[in-house]
Amino acid sequence: MREMRLAKRKIDEPEVIREILEECDVVRLGLKDDEGMFIIPVNYGYDLEVYEDRTKLKLYIHGSDEGRKADAIAADPRTAIEMDCRHKLITGDYTCSYSYAYRSIMGSGTVTKLETDAEKQYALGKLMEHTAPGAKIEFQPEMLERTAVYRIDVKYFTGKERRQKTEK
Repeated sequence: MREMRLAKRKIDEPEVIREILEECDVVRLGLKDDEGMFIIPVNYGYDLEVYEDRTKLKLYIHGSDEGRKADAIAADPRTAIEMDCRHKLITGDYTCSYSYAYRSIMGSGTVTKLETDAEKQYALGKLMEHTAPGAKIEFQPEMLERTAVYRIDVKYFTGKERRQKTEK
């Protein structure tokens, strides 16, 4: 994969990646269909596994079993992902010196539709754990049957941070 242009902003530490995953509310998926490319924001849950030589990320999303997102995933399961948080304006002495502070994760992966109730329950549990920690989780069979649940195996991702300038 292409190296990050400003390597000083790259985040490699798994604990900081986890902080970003926790702070962000949505992941934006870049998908493609016959109408063209499109971006869709969705809530998510995740698994982050840290090994000696790599960090493995899986995202879990849900939605309807029909519509543009479902059709695009069925036709081409490849996706780009993006999430960001900690937005803050960085002011400057002149117009082009203004910028924005942020943290982000960007990457790409493959979407798999989960089929079994056990897979769906696990993924939806992860989603609830992230979006509504401590909420009571109860799955009704008819809801599981009607809900499309997906796992995104993120093949490649990078974390990035632009920090707020410190006051002088």
